[in-house]
Amino acid sequence: MLINTGTVTIMTDPGNYSTLQNDVTGVDIILFTHEHQDHYHIDSLRQVLSNNPNAKIITNSAVGKLLDAENISYELVQDSQQNDLHGVLIEGFGDKHAQIYKEFGQVENTGYFIDNKLFYPGDAFTNPGKPVDILAVPIAGPWMKASEAIEYVSQVKPRVTFPVHDGIWKTKGFMQMLFAKFIPELGVEFVPMVEGDEKEF
Repeated sequence: MLINTGTVTIMTDPGNYSTLQNDVTGVDIILFTHEHQDHYHIDSLRQVLSNNPNAKIITNSAVGKLLDAENISYELVQDSQQNDLHGVLIEGFGDKHAQIYKEFGQVENTGYFIDNKLFYPGDAFTNPGKPVDILAVPIAGPWMKASEAIEYVSQVKPRVTFPVHDGIWKTKGFMQMLFAKFIPELGVEFVPMVEGDEKEF
């Protein structure tokens, strides 16, 4: 995902399912929520840094250890921490990946609140406990079901939400339809998106 605040461009989780990182330029900040390959992929990161050598990486200590092994610099923003980069406030919320099964895949996961506006939780349903204008809601994965995502939107109560974490689907139409049906009933606008879409919020 690329987020343009008007002053900076932020890329989230360049992983092994995405291709955007192969060519994009103008990236100021790269956020990594956790270390799973669909979120942190070292070859993808190297490509992003090749095209954006001045980009700053923000992540948690678990991904930081992987970056240390690659001699790649980063700045830590974990749960209850924050950093102001290029005039944009980035706050960390949460510390655990949602459960898949017992301890399988249980890694550190940090959601990021960007510019007091957009919350991207990574692979978890973390409620930041403060008003959220725009929520990037995960809508697929081995750690969740649709009802949990809809209930999460109900808890956070953003003004608007859009879907993320749906790369495992071959077709996205049915699930997008499901969310488009029920989320507006919560008083929240749902904006369907697929890879390559651009929306202004």
